[in-house]
Amino acid sequence: MGSLARAASRGLAASPLAARNAALRALARRLRDAGPSLGDANRRDLDAARAAGLPAPLVDRLKLSAAIVETVAQGCEQIAAMPDPIGAITGLTEQPSGIRVGRMRVPIGVFAMIYESRPNVTIEAAALAIKSGNACILRGGSEALQSNLALAALVRDSLAEAGLPPDAVQLVETTDRAAVGFLIATPEAVDLVIPRGGKSLIERIAREARVPVLKHLDGNCHVYVDAHANLDMALAIVDNAKTQKLSPCNAAESLLVHADIAARFLPAIGTIFASKGIEMRGDAAALTLLQGVAGAMLAAATEADWREEYLAAVISVKVVDSFDEAISHIDRYGSHHTDAIVTDSHANAMRFLREVDSASVMVNASTRFADGFEYGLGAEIGISTDKLHARGPVGLEGLTSQKWVIFGHGEIRA
Repeated sequence: MGSLARAASRGLAASPLAARNAALRALARRLRDAGPSLGDANRRDLDAARAAGLPAPLVDRLKLSAAIVETVAQGCEQIAAMPDPIGAITGLTEQPSGIRVGRMRVPIGVFAMIYESRPNVTIEAAALAIKSGNACILRGGSEALQSNLALAALVRDSLAEAGLPPDAVQLVETTDRAAVGFLIATPEAVDLVIPRGGKSLIERIAREARVPVLKHLDGNCHVYVDAHANLDMALAIVDNAKTQKLSPCNAAESLLVHADIAARFLPAIGTIFASKGIEMRGDAAALTLLQGVAGAMLAAATEADWREEYLAAVISVKVVDSFDEAISHIDRYGSHHTDAIVTDSHANAMRFLREVDSASVMVNASTRFADGFEYGLGAEIGISTDKLHARGPVGLEGLTSQKWVIFGHGEIRA
């Protein structure tokens, strides 16, 4: 598979933009047309997952609903409408020697995507690979195998329809874990590994890989409600950040509230959380203010709670005495994924943007927007909390590199 991917990557990198866009539009069409067959494949995965006793959040990630299929189809069309990410030459400057020096954006080559649960990732990865001129080898989780097989077949048919090499996108069909170890330790076949899944998977990839890894380990996302927050806005944002969907890595897991407005804000958000079955694990100050909330599920927060990515109906809650305490708490316990402030203070908003060292930092918006589709990337290959090459939601540009290009007129170095 690595040899086939390497050969296909050269053909895809040299392909005209029109052909790559045609493949993406064909894929969008095939996704919409394949509704019943995709539904059948997905139901087999869901039935097997429930029979195996997978936790509800993991089963939820497996679902390939009509709405999800339409979203990824729109993502393919959005990516097709974007400018060509490869071949552009930037920064061209003439040097004293007479040569002109610039940089050209080029595909990385072959990337391996190792992921769990969500079968829509198969399409997102394939679409971004096609547009960016990269070949990819996809290895999804065994729990989504039937869905992934059906989706990968649509991708290969779309590539062939556009006159592009079908081997540019390949799916590893074996569920043997040893296949992952082999794949990530084969630099002659793979240029970049992108793990997307649980912490144990990503830690294993980072530990065993012999090629560069683009990753994030945790999604302990914070929302800080500042002393100068509009409380109605804060209620809407915190509620959405936590409860719109519990399982994604951009869901809020920690709530920080300034002491000046905690007595007004916490009972209100506590009432909302109680109505939705969200357990609140708070410090002493937060628990005191939440005690009177009818139906509230409360517990004392431990040190571990401040670091936890729950992916469940639980949130940690802390009252902070100052803006600086909020920043220090996020710096100490955060995962550098996504953090948000709710405030009407421009000065505090700008300080938050500058001082919070996370891949996505937000002002007056839900952390749930930390997503490639919502950022206008068409789709994302994953989210990186690393600081080199790509950071945050990774789209087309994150799947490219740059090389130096030099134009001369016969110059020689003296």
